[in-house]
Amino acid sequence: MRTAGRTNQHPHDDAPDTAGAFARLAGLPEGPGRRALRDELVELWLPMAERIAVRFRGRGESLEDLYQVAALGLVKAVDHYDPARGRAFEAYAVPTITGEIKRHFRDHMWTLHVPRRVQDLRNRVRRAAKEVAQTTPGRAPTVAEIAEQAQLTEEEVRTGMEALECFSALSLEAEMPGTDGYALGDALGGPDPAYDTVVDRVAVKPCIEALPERERTILYLRFFKGMTQSCIAEQLGISQMHVSRLLSSCFAQLREEILSETR
Repeated sequence: MRTAGRTNQHPHDDAPDTAGAFARLAGLPEGPGRRALRDELVELWLPMAERIAVRFRGRGESLEDLYQVAALGLVKAVDHYDPARGRAFEAYAVPTITGEIKRHFRDHMWTLHVPRRVQDLRNRVRRAAKEVAQTTPGRAPTVAEIAEQAQLTEEEVRTGMEALECFSALSLEAEMPGTDGYALGDALGGPDPAYDTVVDRVAVKPCIEALPERERTILYLRFFKGMTQSCIAEQLGISQMHVSRLLSSCFAQLREEILSETR
């Protein structure tokens, strides 16, 4: 069976008449005769499989590999085709081969998981862009033109255009365009320690609101205004030692209430 390299053009322009051969194949038991007829049918339909493979060229996979995948899909179609159902072999084989090629792209070409809907948008945008490009020589089609041709929204077109570049992932060490040695990994953020602070503030807020007004004022001046105990004492007209005792008392009370709620 030919699978490596481009095969010669089949002498028939239309689909070969193999209905009788498939009927014989269905009645043959396993053995050399059945295998020979099976290989003959695959050989006869191989040009059609290759024509389907050509439709997928230019998407990051070599044409030779696409021929191999299409041939595999054709073999599956020949093996599973049931002429008793009355369906022409070509009508059964075309979606089988096409599905095999699409599975190949989904399983082997995408380094990131891309939702099926986004993959479909990508294909529709690519086809529409080619069609519009034929009517706009000298410039690239606009998003609006592609959206009108594909009957999509402009947002969907942008999503599909982004997916056109999603077959492979960039290394975190890759230099970002328009920068002087700035790597992609340098743009990644890290955990924000302020998140823990937000949680703590929300937890302690009801306890602080229950404190007397003077204690709330001291806490505000100390931890939100950044004032020292001496400055707070001077502003409130009390001693620095008294401020220290009040802060310690507040801390103990807040700690006990928080721990009590936790328990």
